[in-house]
Amino acid sequence: MRNGRRQPDLPVTGRAVRRLASALCVMMALAPPAGAQVDLSIPQVRALAQQALDAGDTATAIRAARGLLQADPRDPFAYFILSGAHARQGDIALSRKAAAYAFRYSDDPRSKVVAGQHAARMALAEERFGLAQIWLRRTAIHATSPAEKDLIARDYGGLRRLNPFSLSFSTALRPSSNVNNGSEDSLQVIDGVPVTGILSGTAQALSGVIATGDLTLGYRLARTETSQTGIGLRLYARHVALSSSAQAQAPGARNSDFASHFAEATLRHVRAAGDGALGLTGAAGQSWYAGSSTYRFARGGIDYRHPLGDGAVLSLALSVEERFSTSGTRFDATSATLGATLAQDLANGDRLTLSFGLRDTDAAFANDISTAISARAGYAFGRAFGPVTLDAALTLGHSDYPSYMSGFIVVPGGRQDRAAYADLNMVFQDLDYAGFVPSLQLRTGGTWSNDSRFETREISVSFGIQSRF
Repeated sequence: MRNGRRQPDLPVTGRAVRRLASALCVMMALAPPAGAQVDLSIPQVRALAQQALDAGDTATAIRAARGLLQADPRDPFAYFILSGAHARQGDIALSRKAAAYAFRYSDDPRSKVVAGQHAARMALAEERFGLAQIWLRRTAIHATSPAEKDLIARDYGGLRRLNPFSLSFSTALRPSSNVNNGSEDSLQVIDGVPVTGILSGTAQALSGVIATGDLTLGYRLARTETSQTGIGLRLYARHVALSSSAQAQAPGARNSDFASHFAEATLRHVRAAGDGALGLTGAAGQSWYAGSSTYRFARGGIDYRHPLGDGAVLSLALSVEERFSTSGTRFDATSATLGATLAQDLANGDRLTLSFGLRDTDAAFANDISTAISARAGYAFGRAFGPVTLDAALTLGHSDYPSYMSGFIVVPGGRQDRAAYADLNMVFQDLDYAGFVPSLQLRTGGTWSNDSRFETREISVSFGIQSRF
């Protein structure tokens, strides 16, 4: 086998192989007498090592492989032999390390795939699930066909189910016409109020680039045939780089004025309930904006997922969150959220998703009292369009603040906002690197309000990286 490719078997008996191997190893270990000459070529030694391994003579195979490494310390074939021999002897760690060297020194993709998969199997045998996942991602870099990539993805999914630890991370860059959710106009007009205000440059829409990062860590505490319990930690960061025109419009504004961070710890238990699954979640965390802590929160929720048959799944969720403002109890708030989602797999392989949400917020500060309703329709295409897979979504929303004050002005009848956003997501599956693929999201939309301060428009393009495993 050269670089993972097996050499043709030679017509030599197992007993003759062992005798020849023993003689060879003795000659390699001892300095030959003056004038002595060994006429075995490198290909013959490779054939000898392979046949010894096939015959189960692991000691001879190891000695022959070490002899090959004396001639060439970067010989991947020798490391393949060592890896196989150590695996048969039960030396799993040594087998994995030898496979790692075979992966490093192999010079063709197929050999790297074979070596990487063997290293992953050995890591799995050691119950080092995370290391096995890393090896599968390294192997995916050299996969030469879609079928091979799909097989690696399925193996990775199996490891994810075995591994008590989980990690996910996403990042995106999004050029946007409105990074601060600012007003579209410099004038503030409130329906029913004869006074017109002038908005500062910071309160108006500012263009720039938004960078986000979202990291989630999880650990499974317990699992049975019908239930699972785990803990998690989520860290989210959003940073803004204002454009030159935005800096000219709001010269006193800094990028850090629009940065936000979020941290959350969760405890979640899921168990079978009839044909579906019932989940209970508890969470606590903190939010920061512009470098300052804004509020701490505690949240409890219950959700239920039920298959309806014919590829349809109904999900229901209810949660209650208590927010504790770091600026005093005046800004504390309690919100309850109810959500429902129906997902339907279609006969052509596409997927249709319909979601509905209702949120009610009660607070001491009148401006924070609100009711919001939203609806979302999503459509994911099952087939690819060239190198791209597509999904699109339309989101509609309505919010009502019954006792809203804009500065010292009471908004007649309260403030009402309407929102509409359209998204088109593209994933470039063919640009796979270690199981990660680039994505592109186009978004357009805005809000309409009886207080023009909250009328916004946005057009953005988001570039991201996501895992296909």
